[in-house]
Amino acid sequence: MKTKQVNFKKYSSFKIGSEVSVALLEDDFTDINNYYLIGSCNNTLLGNNPPPLMMLDKMYDYIKIENNTLKVGGATPSGKVASFCKKNNIANLEFLSHLPGKLGGLVYMNAGLKEFEIFNVLVDVTTTNGTQKRETIEYGYRYTNINKPILEASFSLENGYDVDKVEMFKKMRSNQPSTPSAGSCFKNPEGDYAGRLIEAVGLKGVMRGAMCFSEEHANFLVNNGNGEFEDAMWLINEAKRRVQEAFNILLECEIVILET
Repeated sequence: MKTKQVNFKKYSSFKIGSEVSVALLEDDFTDINNYYLIGSCNNTLLGNNPPPLMMLDKMYDYIKIENNTLKVGGATPSGKVASFCKKNNIANLEFLSHLPGKLGGLVYMNAGLKEFEIFNVLVDVTTTNGTQKRETIEYGYRYTNINKPILEASFSLENGYDVDKVEMFKKMRSNQPSTPSAGSCFKNPEGDYAGRLIEAVGLKGVMRGAMCFSEEHANFLVNNGNGEFEDAMWLINEAKRRVQEAFNILLECEIVILET
């Protein structure tokens, strides 16, 4: 199996981590259970002792139209999909222009903005186990029960790329910090907002090393310099503890923490 060296301090959106050898998934699926599959690491915090890692080979970076269906490889960046949709006047995936990541990861977590979610227009998903129709997949808010690497996803094809939606999504993201982070740290509890809870327990802007919950948006854990994994984990655990004590709500991480 081919591998590549990845420096996660440069590669991940958090800018935390060391250089790690990552296996490349091509068309041999025999050893995949021994690895944790990663994408572009826009929602990933890499620890000091990560599990064996794997990413899709570039052979899964493609976009094509077949039988009035949009088919996208799992390694395709979201920006590439958004540009393709704009160029070809394809509707309903405009929100991808403001969601960083690769297609496989975005489908796996049912990514979206507000009520605009990727499963709204999904037709089926092809994993290393074969193809599954959307109706056979359990999914919800930032969740699916897909447990195999996503090689391809198919979407219903509808004309009418909407530039007004793109502008709306841009405004939705305008309060989010540009400082290195992994996006929203915690999922919003039902009927509440993680950012409000973190601010309410006094952690907004509190520094631990170079890490803090952003002054711009308290649910964004940001790296203000040479942030360390240990400092990020201290803040995550402290937020969970304080919110649990104050509100009896157990915050659930939206970011993925890779540490053995």
